Parts: sequence; structure tokens; C-alpha cells
Amino acid sequence: MPPYRPFAIPRAASRLFNKLVAGAASALPGGLALAGVAVTTWVSFRFDQSFAFAGFVQLVLVVLAALYGGFWQATFISVTAAACLNYFFVPPVFSFANSPANWVALGAFEFTALVISRLSLQARQRAREAIAERRDMERLYETSRRILLQDGASEPGNPIASLIRQTFELHGVRLFDAHSGATYQSGEDTPGAEQMTRDAYLLDHDLFDPATRSWYCVLRLGASPVGGLALHGTVMTRLAATALASLCAIGVERVRGLQRECRAQALRQTEQLRTAVLDALAHQFKTPIAIARTASSGLLAVGGLSELQAELVTTVDQQARKLDEVASRLLSAAMLDDTEFKPQREPVLFSRIVRAAIQRLTEATDRERFRMPAVTGEIPVLADRELVLTAVNQLVDNALKYSEDGSPVDIAFAVKEPRVVLSVRSKGVVVRPEDRERVFERFYRATEIRHSSAGTGLGLSIVRQIVAAHHGSVWAEGEEGYGTSFFLSLPASRGH
Repeated sequence: MPPYRPFAIPRAASRLFNKLVAGAASALPGGLALAGVAVTTWVSFRFDQSFAFAGFVQLVLVVLAALYGGFWQATFISVTAAACLNYFFVPPVFSFANSPANWVALGAFEFTALVISRLSLQARQRAREAIAERRDMERLYETSRRILLQDGASEPGNPIASLIRQTFELHGVRLFDAHSGATYQSGEDTPGAEQMTRDAYLLDHDLFDPATRSWYCVLRLGASPVGGLALHGTVMTRLAATALASLCAIGVERVRGLQRECRAQALRQTEQLRTAVLDALAHQFKTPIAIARTASSGLLAVGGLSELQAELVTTVDQQARKLDEVASRLLSAAMLDDTEFKPQREPVLFSRIVRAAIQRLTEATDRERFRMPAVTGEIPVLADRELVLTAVNQLVDNALKYSEDGSPVDIAFAVKEPRVVLSVRSKGVVVRPEDRERVFERFYRATEIRHSSAGTGLGLSIVRQIVAAHHGSVWAEGEEGYGTSFFLSLPASRGH
């Protein structure tokens, strides 16, 4: 015995009743027109009206049946009306003998039914399309409004997919973000939808699948594809689907822009705090370091120390000098971060600056390692001499620190209008391509040199800040099997 289902019969009866009501409603125009034909025929025959009068009234009924009931109901009414006219008004009456008048009436009725039903069908179709388009536009407006209200606190994909599915009452939505490679889904999943969404992006082509009633659209920012969008269970127009895809692309990019802005603001605040701390520390270090250097230098000058004592004092003096250099770099970094800082530019020669930087080296063996060709007809650059000298000092110091002991360091100049380029080439560490841009970031040290030599990670960042203040550029290039070259480019003086 099958299990008892208390709601099975009522539900089946409800569905049957709904079908009967829908069928009766669709047949109502034909039934009313049929009743009208009967009434018109009786009234016209009872009051001795002519064939023309009855035919005209019944033609109106055929038009109404075609307008509200469709072609087949109008055809049935036209055949019935022609039969009534033939039986009651065309001699011999009370018979269905064919006559030219009957055929003319039937042809007129059928032609009218066909034309009016077609026009009515087209009008209703256009009305439905207009209503659907207006509904889609209202939903697009609501979607755009809610997308623009997102605050960017989380990833935009899932909220946007869920919002689209709820607003447009879809079975499912899938969004592919090419920037992150992530896919976001809301609602039901359709087999093969993920691949078709990616294909829409890769092929840069919108596609509608009638089997699943799904749109696969390209997310575009301007003319560039940035992802794909799948809309499942929809009959929206192509215009609405592409407009929705554009809204998604704008929404995702807007949230991403807000997140970038927040990160940039946080970095600016962190950098300002770091600069303030560095400035304070550098000033606090300067005085005790100067005292320590004065004391150690005085002890060495006085003499009378044993060999061990002289060695210890020399070590103190050397380390104090290094601390002084670090404090000077910290002060330079703080000065360059000042928004009101402006270099005092004048025409200067790169070769003279490089010679001055080399002469500052304390060890003669270090000075002898630098090779610089004789320069003739050199073009000056427009720069602040002291700042550029500081930048070149950093490059020279880097070349000594991270090259093989005793290996030569080559200095070269090149004119690439309207700029002059200085290159420092040394043999030793080859900086990886992924680190060649990051080595100019503050406190960043490349993987290859983190354990090779002591450093603060400030030198190259100072070089970049100085060069940027002069509207120039600095970059690094690796030479596999040899070493790394650093290039510094500054605008040439216009007077030359």
C-alpha cells in the first residue's frame, strides 16, 4: 500500500483547476464573439435586416476575436459567421447552397482575421518587450546604485554576484576576475559554466546559450577585457546583459581602486611616521657619535698606547665613523622626504662629480679600483651638485661593497639626448630580475646580498629620491656570469 500523502490530491487538483482557469480565460474572447455572432444573426433576421448589415456587424466581431483571441479563434468565428450569413441571408435561405456572396464574405472574414491577429500579435510582442526592457532598465539602475554604495572593505566578487542574482531573479551568477584569477559564484551551478565564462573572456566574445537560457558576457574596461560574467536562467536582451557586464567591471575596478587608495594612504602614514622616527634617531645619534670620534682620534693622536690599546681605539674610531655615515644617510632620507624640498640645480659635469666621490674614499686601494675613460666634449647635466654627489657616493660605495675584492669598477658616460647617462659596472653579485626594481625601495635588500655585507637598505632609496627630484631615472641591469651595473640618467643642461 503506497504511503499516505495528505497534500498530493489537493495540489494536483489545484494545478488542474489553474489549467482550466487559464484555458477558459484564453477561450473567453472566442466565446464572447461566438455569442455575438448568434445574437447578431437572430436580431438581423428577426428585424429583417440586410446581408450587408449582418455581415458588417459580424466582421467587427471577427476583428475583436482576432484582436483578443488570436488567429485560430478568429478563424472559427469567421467560418461560423459565413455559415450564418449563407443560411439566413443568401438565397435560397435556410440552406447551405454555395454562392459567390458566401465565398466573398468568408474570404473577407479570413483575411481580416489573419491581418488583425498578426498585427495584434506584433503589438503584444512589442509591448512585452517594452515592459521587459523597462524592467531591465529599472533593475540595472538599482544594481548600479547598490554597486556604487559598496565600501571596498572586502573582495567585490561575491557581493556583486549575489546582488545581480537577487535583483534580476536569476538561477545563478558566475563572475570571473582576470586580474586575480578568482571565480565568484552565487546561486545554482550550471555544468561547464566556469569554462564558458573563461572562454568568453579569452575569446572576447559574448554568447547566449538557449538550452540553459544563459548569457556569457565579457567584462570590459574601455576596450580591454578584464573578466567574464555568466547569467543563468534569463531571457534578458543582449543590450541589458552587456550593460550589466559593464556595470560589473566598473564595480570591481571601483572597489579595487578604493582598496588601493586605502593601502596607499596607510603606506603614506607609515612612511611619514618612519621618517619622523629616523630623523629623531639620526639627530640623537650625531652628538654622541661625534664625541666618540673626537675621543678616539684624540687618543690615537696623543700616542703612548700599547699595541692592543691602539688596535682597540682604532676599532672604536672605525665603527664610530660607520655610525656617523648611517646617521648621515638617515638625515638625508628625512630631508628628501620633506614636501618643501627643492634642489638647487645648475650645470655640472658628471665626470667631476665622479672624481670627487672617488677622492672621498679613505683607502687608496679602493680608489685605484675605479676605471674611468678620458672624457672629451662632455655635456653637463642640470643638477644640484651636492645632492648628485651624494647619489654617486652611494653607487660608488655599493660597487665596492658587493663586488669581488680587488676587481675593477668601470665608470662610463653616454649621451642620449636630451639626457646624460652615468653607468657603474662591477664584477660580483648579479641581482635577480625580480629584485632590480625593489632594491631601490627603502630598507629592502636583495636576497643575494642579505648575508654578504652589512648595510641599512637606505643607500639606493636615497639615490632614487635624489634622481626623482631632478626628473631623472635610475635602474639596474644584471650581466649573467659577471655582475650588476647601475645607471643614473639626468637631463642635460639646455644651454649646451
